[in-house]
This record gives sequence, C-alpha cells and structure tokens, in this order.
Amino acid sequence: MTAPDGAGARRAAGTQGRPAEEAAANGPRHDAAAGGRRGSVPAAGSRGAEAIVREAVRVLVANWEGDHTVPSRRLYPHQWSWDSAFIAIGNARWSPRRARCELLALFGAQWRDGRVPHIVFNPGVPEGAYFPGPAFWGVRAPSGSATSGIVQPPVHALAAWRVYLAEPDTAFLRRIYPRLVAQQEFLRAARSSPEGLLSIVHPWESGMDNSPAWDAPLAAVDPEPAGVRRRDLAHVSADERPTDRDYQLYTSLARAYRDTGYRRAGAFAVQDPLFNAAYGAAESALARIAAVCGRDPEPHRLEAARMTTAMVRHLYEGGLFHSRDALTGRLLRSASAAGLTPLILPGLPADIAGSLVATAVDRFGLGRGILPSFAPGTPEFDRARYWRGPSWINLTWLVWQGLRRHRPSLAEPLAQAMVDAVAQSGFREYFDPFTLRGHGCHDFAWSASLVVDVLAQHGLDGVAPPSGQVPEQAGSLAEVHDIGDHVLA
Repeated sequence: MTAPDGAGARRAAGTQGRPAEEAAANGPRHDAAAGGRRGSVPAAGSRGAEAIVREAVRVLVANWEGDHTVPSRRLYPHQWSWDSAFIAIGNARWSPRRARCELLALFGAQWRDGRVPHIVFNPGVPEGAYFPGPAFWGVRAPSGSATSGIVQPPVHALAAWRVYLAEPDTAFLRRIYPRLVAQQEFLRAARSSPEGLLSIVHPWESGMDNSPAWDAPLAAVDPEPAGVRRRDLAHVSADERPTDRDYQLYTSLARAYRDTGYRRAGAFAVQDPLFNAAYGAAESALARIAAVCGRDPEPHRLEAARMTTAMVRHLYEGGLFHSRDALTGRLLRSASAAGLTPLILPGLPADIAGSLVATAVDRFGLGRGILPSFAPGTPEFDRARYWRGPSWINLTWLVWQGLRRHRPSLAEPLAQAMVDAVAQSGFREYFDPFTLRGHGCHDFAWSASLVVDVLAQHGLDGVAPPSGQVPEQAGSLAEVHDIGDHVLA
C-alpha cells in the first residue's frame, strides 16, 4: 500500500534508520535527519487531513462486513473485540450509525456470564482460513455465533461513550449500558484477586500477544507437543510475527483453559496494567453513561477509584506500572509501554502521572516520535517483531489520551507522530518506531480509524467530523431497527 497522495498529504523524506546504538540511547525521533517530517497535525478540514481521512475511510469501507469491521481482509477475517471498540471510535467521526452498529454487533455475541469473547467468527469464512478457528474453541454464544472463549481489554465502555459524544443517541446508550455492566461484572466475578486486581489467563487477552512482559510467566508453560499449523505466515513475514514456539505456548494455554470449560486459569495468570487500566477507565465511562441513562453513577465512580488505588499499591514501581504474576504474587518488572497506559485513569495521582510522563520521555523517547511498544535499549527490544518493540497506533492513542489530561504539551507531538506514520507508510498494522516503516498487515482497520479520530481536532468535544467531503451516515439505531434486540440474546 502506498502512502496517501493528494494536495495536502506529504510523504516523509526517507526511511533510513539511525544506528542501533544511537537509537537505544535517544529513543525514537522523527525529523529531517531521521527520515520523518516536522510540523503540526493537519487541522480538521485541511487538504492534508482530507487526503488522509479519505484513504482511512476507504480502508474502513473495504473492511466492512455489513454489521462489523474486520481488522484485515486477509490475516484477520473475523470480528475482534477490542479492535471493534477502537474502530467504533474512529467510525463515529464520519458515520456514528456505523459505529453504534459495530459495538452492538459485538455485544450480540456476549455470553450469558457477561464475557465478551475476543473473536466472533464469521460463518462465511472457511474453518481453515484462521487458526485457532471455531472448531478449536468449540463454543457458541446464546445468539448462536461461534466465538472464542477468552476476552480482551475492556475498552468498550470508553468507545460507547465517545460514540455517544459524536452523535448523542440516548436509546443506544440505554441498550448497551446493561451489556457493558455485565462485561465488568464478569471480570470482577471470574478474574478478581484478593487485592482487587484482574487477571488475564492468556497473552492474547492482553492484546499485546508476544510482549517481552510475558516471557517469564510463559517459561512455566509446557508447549503444544504436536506443533501448530501457522496460517499467518502466508500473509506476513516470519520476522514480523510471534515465533513457532510462541504459538505452541499460546495453543497449549488456550487448550488447557478450554478443557476447564473456560472457568479456571492454567499456568498463566497475570495482572496486566493495560487490562486493569482499561477496566478502571471503563468504570469512569460507565459513570457518565449511567448519568445519561438515569442510573446511579456513584458505584462506577467508586469502583474506578478502587481500581486506581489497587494498581498504584500493587503494580507501580520505579516510574512505571508492571504486570504481576497472580499465581506467585511476584511483580514482573519489564519495560513494556503497557505500563504507561494507566495515564488514561482520571483519578491517577498527579505525582504518579508525573513519574510516568518522565519515564515515557526518558525511556520511550516520548516527544521525539511515535511510542514503541517496548523500551528501546533493552535486550528484549525488537523493532520489527509484533509487540516486542514496534509502534502500534492503538497503544499510542491510549497514551495520547492520558497525555491530553496530564501533559498536553506532549500530546501534540505524539499525535503528529501517528499522522506521520500513516502518511509515510499507509495504514499498516504496526511501525518501526525509528523509521516509521510499516510492518504486518496492510489496510489495518484500527490504524485507519484512530488516525481519523486524531485528525478530528484531538477529541470529541463538539468537534465536527474531519472532512466535509466524507458522507455522514446519521440515524438512530433505535429508530431504524437495523439491529434488533433478538441479536442481543
């Protein structure tokens, strides 16, 4: 995929990276010397913004399946949970109706216990097109949809609130609010520890599958003995994906969890800062949603505050939040950028937020470019391999949201870095944090969606969609009945 052309969209001046020693010492940096470009984020409605938005909308339309969006046509042909939340945030900028549809379709596959599965399988896609597929998981939601049995970070309430702000539709909030509450209740009932932290039972549940943060707990897992048939390598270079051994471990853990009826963790149970921060931010969003729906917001506010306190007490150390092994109680110290995501918590103490920002600047190069998923200069860092170092738009977007609250002066260059990445390399799945070279899939949906959101004047506070030339798809779902309540079984 080429970079977006047009009168206002500019390509970066080159792709050569700096020597590894300089990169490790100074972190990501995008300027004329580093192959990037200087400047401010294009204003909503400007020619540069319009060119990028038009290309982003092309991606989102091409990946649309009628009621949801696939992350990628070739590699990810089903509906993914947190992908849909991020996609809805950007879709709200040009088609709020489609954004509502995205979330309601996902929650149509919610289980009776409240969990929202991380994959909802498209019955029109052959079983062999993706592994592990429906036959491996062997489970269906009450709606009849084949799904996986694990979850992903609960960013959906945040997405629902932002969709509402884009085009207020109280009927939509009233329909999805009890579903969002049930999602949170499942996590409290099934994953909460005595310390009040939530555990993930599989690296896939973190959304950051092969992060070096999981290396230590995965060492206790026995790999799948027969090996795994890789489907992903037909589409993406093996150098950019998790290893064969990674997939053997993932499959072993998924099989063990499946064999308990999706009830009990196996050898992997980890309290992840990103997952817990998403839960806390969801409670804050639910407080706002509850107020609109005429419900009591106070229990949500209290739960958000409780989670923030628990995270600070048990996961914070040395200027960064870390994961914790729920089986041993041991803090899993790492240099994962997931440790910066608690910046999205509204009640995060100012001194903790300040320390996180300092860490982001000193260890992750914040202010000099896009955010790497793992700190450069560490032995585990790999600038091209999935979640072991490359920059991802969704992770960068989450930290950007926190910076807008805690350090606005650093939010602007981070927004610029996201725009630079897609202007240079297109809407790729992830990016080299030094050169902005694209890796993984082409036409990746949340990269397109979240950059649309970034270009829309840095927020949803009454800002119009970013391009008047993009047709608006308005209309309340409650009025047009395009998703009936029978779908939300």
